[in-house]
Amino acid sequence: MKTDIEIAQNAAMIPIEEVAAKLDIAPDELEFYGKYKAKLSDELLERIKNNKDGKLVLVTAINPTPAGEGKTTTSIGLGEAFGCLNKKAILALREPSLGPCFGVKGGAAGGGYAQVVPMEDLNLHFTGDFHAITSANNLLAALLDNHIQQGNELGIDPRQIVWKRCLDMNDRVLRNTVVGLGSKTDGMVREESFVITVASEIMAILCLADNMKDLKKRLSDIIVAYTFEGKPVTAEDLKATGAMAALLKDALKPNLIQTLEHTPAIVHGGPFANIAHGCNSVKATKAALKLADIVVTEAGFGADLGAEKFFDIKCRKAGLHPDCVVLVATVRALKYNGGVKKADLPAENLDALKKGIVNLEKHIENLQKYGVPVVVTLNSFVTDTKAETDYVENFCKEKGCEFALSEVWEKGGKGGIALAEKVLETLENKKSDFKVLYPDDMELNKKIETIAKEIYGAKDVTYSPAAEKELKRITELGMGHFPVCMAKTQYSLSDDQTKLGRPTDFTVNVREVYVSAGAGFVVAVLGAIMTMPGLPKVPAANGIDVDDKGKITGLF
Repeated sequence: MKTDIEIAQNAAMIPIEEVAAKLDIAPDELEFYGKYKAKLSDELLERIKNNKDGKLVLVTAINPTPAGEGKTTTSIGLGEAFGCLNKKAILALREPSLGPCFGVKGGAAGGGYAQVVPMEDLNLHFTGDFHAITSANNLLAALLDNHIQQGNELGIDPRQIVWKRCLDMNDRVLRNTVVGLGSKTDGMVREESFVITVASEIMAILCLADNMKDLKKRLSDIIVAYTFEGKPVTAEDLKATGAMAALLKDALKPNLIQTLEHTPAIVHGGPFANIAHGCNSVKATKAALKLADIVVTEAGFGADLGAEKFFDIKCRKAGLHPDCVVLVATVRALKYNGGVKKADLPAENLDALKKGIVNLEKHIENLQKYGVPVVVTLNSFVTDTKAETDYVENFCKEKGCEFALSEVWEKGGKGGIALAEKVLETLENKKSDFKVLYPDDMELNKKIETIAKEIYGAKDVTYSPAAEKELKRITELGMGHFPVCMAKTQYSLSDDQTKLGRPTDFTVNVREVYVSAGAGFVVAVLGAIMTMPGLPKVPAANGIDVDDKGKITGLF
């Protein structure tokens, strides 16, 4: 059986201008990055701005497990399936981070015969967007420390610096470090922290900005520190806005590539959903809606993280109105939630399936709270039995959801036709009455508690003294109307990754709170989640290589 990278490397890609032509995009409206990648020009985005919007389909999933779910694979396969049905469809996906590529998860180009290509380019440097974000983030950090070194005219309190440097790599030793050691000319000695680039506020800003004017306004609003009097110091105070915007000029433009079956795919931005808002860029999604009749997008990790933030942050801020949600599950993952060890998952086990399906049940209930029609799909494995599949299908129908089996990993677009037809039927016959979970004017702690109780199923919420103090300060600064971006483990509905299935009677612990003023949301850090991941005992990087002819192996 061929690996994902072997399938991708054997793919017969067509020139990107031919992919663009399917969307009525002229070659001179593209900015080419070789034969198979291009950025959408500002001139194109201006030309299409008055086009009628297509339908927006969100793909999300149950909580991830070691058994695998295949959310991105399903998204890509669904897009390919619409192509098989001669529908004008487009994908709107996130760019992968180098952290997971060299760590545990691997890339984010899909799998099997449902992939976007060129796969190696996408999973590595792509068009340089992440490097630009990292550079802009660290430029701001450098200007901040230089300002203090050069006399500290703004009166910045070095103990209240909140801006962190970033790196797009899992590097645990950078979570807590000290900078400025050496001579007086090497800067002030202080504690420093790094986050992974996908958790940077610059990433969130890029993904939420509508245009350059909006980007610069958001960049200028970033709070980097507080003065000795407790007043916020912004990027604009440091005169950093213009230089950061210059670094992000090209990164702001969405990227166009293709699937193995030449379905157009806009891939742009890449915040993690466990520690950031987990959606591709607003600019890419809005462009996709103007270019096609159906847009398939995805939000990271389980629906308790990615979908909640897609609805409550992205849709709220961008004025998006999703028409349908596809919820991805696997029989294997449900049995894992039912207590079956990974090695024993291939064997039929209806008792474990019945026990673990409560995880799917909770996600269905959560999604229905937003008023958007839900289609559940099972990402098929050869070890699944008819009895197991039938049980899940009947369960979904009892919950008022449509159901379809997906075989896109094995069959590409043809394996997703049943799902595509079910989505089309839903789009035609079921109205979306989308609404957000909480109003803007709700107090921040009430927003946190609403998400914890309504989405996670928590009994209660506790706050560290530092978190309570910061919530009060953020409200006093006039930002209490912001939505909340919850940072927690992706592996459980709770903030404890060991609690599988549908945990009950648990308390969520808010460890830290901070405001991302430029992005326009407040981050609540729950439990033991880290904003700078670490590498596993055997990193994926150990198996990646390149031969004398430049062919990469081991990337997945």
